[in-house]
Amino acid sequence: MLKQVILLTGTPCVGKTSVSRLLSSKLDASCVNLTELAIRENLVCGKDKERDSIIIDENRLRRKISEIIKNCNKGKIIIDGHYAVHIVPKRLVANVFVLRRNPIELQKFMEKCGFSGCKLWENLASEILDVCLIDALKIYGEGKVCELDVTGMRVEGVVSEILAVLSGHKKCHVGVVDWLGKLESEGLLDKYLKI
Repeated sequence: MLKQVILLTGTPCVGKTSVSRLLSSKLDASCVNLTELAIRENLVCGKDKERDSIIIDENRLRRKISEIIKNCNKGKIIIDGHYAVHIVPKRLVANVFVLRRNPIELQKFMEKCGFSGCKLWENLASEILDVCLIDALKIYGEGKVCELDVTGMRVEGVVSEILAVLSGHKKCHVGVVDWLGKLESEGLLDKYLKI
């Protein structure tokens, strides 16, 4: 069976997991959160104490996700994780959606989830500097990558946007946001880009 693998990536706290869960129910797709999978299958090689996060074993996780895709009995598989583009083999991926959130709003979401110190500022910098988008474009190219600004949107709205792209009713775009330019023009860059 030919499978359609869809990646949802983006900085932590942009809404990847909530969106992927609702999207998978709408598409009758299998849903995999890479971090949950890594923890459940013990595919970790340690813990970064400074950032209070796990260090995944990329090679073992890559093998496991390939096995999951191969053995999945559904035609569509949604995989979410901020490092998904580095884990899922390129040849298996049909679409990559990079969720973006205004850093001002994103900081509030991150703080609500307990992010602080290095972990907070490094992840905000990643969003401001387009790290997840650049990684996706380097690996998959513009043809498979779609950037969505989810600022102020509810999960249902984001899923509707993705479904519109997947059905061909809406074009896929990159270069949608410029947080660096926006924050600079508003005199807020130094407040949000601290590393």
